[in-house]
Amino acid sequence: MAAINPIALQLGPLEIHWYAICIVTGMALAVWLAMREAPRKSMTSDDVIDFILIAFPVSILGARLYYVAFEWDYYRDHLNELLATWHGGIAIYGALLAGALVLLIFSYRRKVNAYDFLDIAAPGVMLAQSFGRWGNFINQEAYGKAITHLDYLPKFIRNQMYIEGSYRVPTFLYESFWNLLGFALIMSLRHRPGLLKRGEVAWFYLVWYGCGRFVIEGMRTDSLMLAGLRVSQCLSIILVILGIAMTYYGRTKGKQPSYQQK
Repeated sequence: MAAINPIALQLGPLEIHWYAICIVTGMALAVWLAMREAPRKSMTSDDVIDFILIAFPVSILGARLYYVAFEWDYYRDHLNELLATWHGGIAIYGALLAGALVLLIFSYRRKVNAYDFLDIAAPGVMLAQSFGRWGNFINQEAYGKAITHLDYLPKFIRNQMYIEGSYRVPTFLYESFWNLLGFALIMSLRHRPGLLKRGEVAWFYLVWYGCGRFVIEGMRTDSLMLAGLRVSQCLSIILVILGIAMTYYGRTKGKQPSYQQK
């Protein structure tokens, strides 16, 4: 069974990996969606572009540092691989934490409401994550336990999920579909008059992604571990609690306007 070559294009010594193409495609779509939504929040497309020019490289660095930190037993003896992201080894939670920090600082300096910026960014982030998981698929990583067959899936997925002599649970596909479903749901709801308050698009993302990631992470065989616990599952629980708490606070204690109000 021939696996897909992770290198999409090679020009002399320059290699362009499918993993990078998936990530950049997802990011481009996220930026486009945010630029379309920005005027509803009294922001401009320049605000989005200026933000992403800072946030994207910082998020990639955060994703790599997060991964390396939890795999330090390996990387301390392989320092030459610290930046080898083309072999995989970036963690979405590291990217989200770094991106959120940049967003808070950027919002403060630009004097725009951070909740508004989060609401603009969240759907695109969900879509970008859906695309990014296909990079894991091509790299044959982020998969689950060995199983006997994958007859319910197209042949090209079955072939790529045949790893080390066995078919593997395609956890990348589950998470990609979960994110895409969440994206479709929030896009269909966010402009309904009076339904959502400021920040609740972002809080929906935290709860939706956290719930899905908690379940799917439990299926994976390559989880980052700390003290015997799956780190991503612990963070998923925190995201869900935070999303619910912020929604409750906004509905009962806060005075946030509805999503459409400027």
